[in-house]
Parts: sequence; structure tokens; C-alpha cells
Amino acid sequence: MTELASFIAGLPKAELHVHHVGSASPRIVAELAARHEGNSPVPADPAALADYFAFRDFAHFIEVYLSVVDLVRDDEDVRTLTYEVARELARQQVRYAELTVTPYSHVSRGIPAPAFCTAIEDARAAAARDFGIELRWCFDIPGEAGLPAAEETLRIALEERPDGLLSFGLGGPEIGVPRPQFKPYFDKARAAGLRSVPHAGETTGPGTIWDALRDLGAERIGHGIAAAEDPQLMSYLADHQIPLEVCPTSNVRTRAVASIEEHPLPALVAAGVPVTINSDDPPMFGTTLEEEYAVAAHLLGLDEAGVADLARAAVTASFLPHAGKERLLTEIGDYAAGHA
Repeated sequence: MTELASFIAGLPKAELHVHHVGSASPRIVAELAARHEGNSPVPADPAALADYFAFRDFAHFIEVYLSVVDLVRDDEDVRTLTYEVARELARQQVRYAELTVTPYSHVSRGIPAPAFCTAIEDARAAAARDFGIELRWCFDIPGEAGLPAAEETLRIALEERPDGLLSFGLGGPEIGVPRPQFKPYFDKARAAGLRSVPHAGETTGPGTIWDALRDLGAERIGHGIAAAEDPQLMSYLADHQIPLEVCPTSNVRTRAVASIEEHPLPALVAAGVPVTINSDDPPMFGTTLEEEYAVAAHLLGLDEAGVADLARAAVTASFLPHAGKERLLTEIGDYAAGHA
């Protein structure tokens, strides 16, 4: 392990853009596939999952992702999955994570909303106790399922309102799924005190990001890399300090970006856009948050101090209360000082 990799491994971190089912480890996915063998295309052999997770394009990624969602059949599956995701994040010294959860995908497959919310809350409490990690939820609309999914996601968010819920999002495909149609749902979520964190500008152009800002009141943007194509948009994001949740390897694996060397992260940073580094669906993309920090360090030419600043940026962009931010920023500062 290089000196920088060792520094990254021990660095206290926050993770702001990581998907619930998309974080299931090969071991957990294979166990679920074995449990439901015969009625799922997902391989029950962990070694075969790398080939299964080779995505032709974003549409194929969504297809594969939903096949893994299909493996989560009851609230015990939900509880186990959530707890194991927390274990892996904590192993990487993640102290705080805002996990993107798609309740509609599970409720529509037969898991009652109260049972689903109880399962993730049970896992959240156990993760804090056992691993020292704080989990919070972003309930997101699966865009491919349209307005009925938006209606149900909002209903679950407002009626169940699990203690860990703090934001409202929109994921899935962008092409053919205009952001403005979701405005009424985001308006109601925001009125109820939830923060707005839609995906935008991952596989479409800057216009999708403008829509997310104007129509959905976005406070952070999931991905947002298309902002690099629009200097006016980059200026707006910089002036208003609206962070992007950047996931470099994900963008290459879904073919949103042709290669890691062509990733727009350096252009965004050069324009003063606040960025955070995240892992998205790490096992599916063959990465970890640690590896994403290393990729970002390579793209941006960062040393240990620069990498520590990336960790600080994630804390600053998080929805942690002020006292929680100060504690984690102090921990990062102490860690960095000990390696200076």
C-alpha cells in the first residue's frame, strides 16, 4: 500500500451518495441469489458477479440493478442488507453516511412500508452500536417508475417518517424522465422539512441540472458532472455553494464518461464548484470509497493535505447538525495533523 493509500484508508470520512441495494457486497448478493435460486438471473457465485456487473450502458445498469433489488424479498433481507452496508462503510472509516434508499422498489414488491422502515431503523441503531457509524436516509423516487412512484415515495416519507430520514431524492434514468414533472412532490417534501437532493446531469446535459435547481429546489446535486459543459451553470453552483456528489468510477462504468482521464472533476474544481467524492454503487462498479478518494487524488494531483480537504468538503456539504459537523471536522483535522 502506498503512503497516500494508507492515509486514505485511515482518514475519517462522510459518504453522501451511496445507494442502499447498490452497496450490497458480492457475498450478500450471492447469499440472496442462492436463497432465491431458480427465479433470478443474478449468479449465486460471488466470483461470477464481476461479469454480471459489466454494464453495456446506463440502461443496462438499471436493468441489472433492478434484478438485484428483486432479491430483497422481506424485511429481514432489508435489515441484513442495511447492517452489512454499514459494516463495509465503517471498515473504511466512514463515520457518517447519507444512504439513498428507494422504498418504492421494495414496497411495490410486497414488503409493507412500516416493516421496511422498521427494518432500516433497526439496522441503523445496530450499526451505531456495533460500528460507531451514523446512518441517515435519503428516500428517492425511482424515475423509471414515473409519477405513481413519486406519489408513493412521498406518502411513505411523510406517513412513516423514520427517525433517520432527512432528504428526498430522484434517481434512475434521466433520459426520457424530465425533472420538472416531480416538482409537486419535492415541494411537499421540502415543506415537510426534507432536504432536496435529486440526481441530475449524469447522463444528460446541463439543462437537467438547471431543472433540478429551479423546479426541485436542489440543495445538492447527485452526480451533476454535465455542469462542466456550461460555464454559467458552474458559476451559479460556485456562487451559491451548491455541492455536486461526484462518483468518478461510476461515471466510467455506466459509460457516462468515456475514461477516467476524461472525467470532468478537474474542470469542476477549477471553476470553484463545491464537490464531494462518493462511491454510488460500489460493489457493482468494482470500487470502494477509499478507491474513489485515490482516483480523485490522481485526477486533481492531491497530496495528503488535499485529500483531507476532500473529506472536509463532504462533511461541510452533509446535512449533519452543526455540532456533528464540528466533531467530525475536528477528527479529520487531528488525523491529518498526526500525519503532517
